Amino acid sequence: MAARRGPYFCGIDAAMDVVSGKWKSLILWELAEHGVRRFAQLRRGLPGVSEKMLVQQLRELEEDGLVHREVFPEVPPRVEYALTGHGVSLNEALAALGVWGAERIERIGAEKVVYAS
Repeated sequence: MAARRGPYFCGIDAAMDVVSGKWKSLILWELAEHGVRRFAQLRRGLPGVSEKMLVQQLRELEEDGLVHREVFPEVPPRVEYALTGHGVSLNEALAALGVWGAERIERIGAEKVVYAS
């Protein structure tokens, strides 16, 4: 899959194209919180994500230049994922949205999932 290139109506449209879907923003958050992660660590940190969906979302994030995937020539192979500088800057931009969302959770009295990663 090639990186998306628009056309876009505005910056929000372009940003949402990159983080669309339930798991991408959560993958970015997980990598920002914990740094370099292996696939199994990411999967444990994102309860409910299927292996297939995680692979697909990681590939798209990598194609968009937000996540770096490093394969180590070992047996068995070791693969690690980390945010790129572009991924860090996007995650910083999403921080304000996270604050807004946390306020919404409190305001509407929604349940917040708590898990250990």
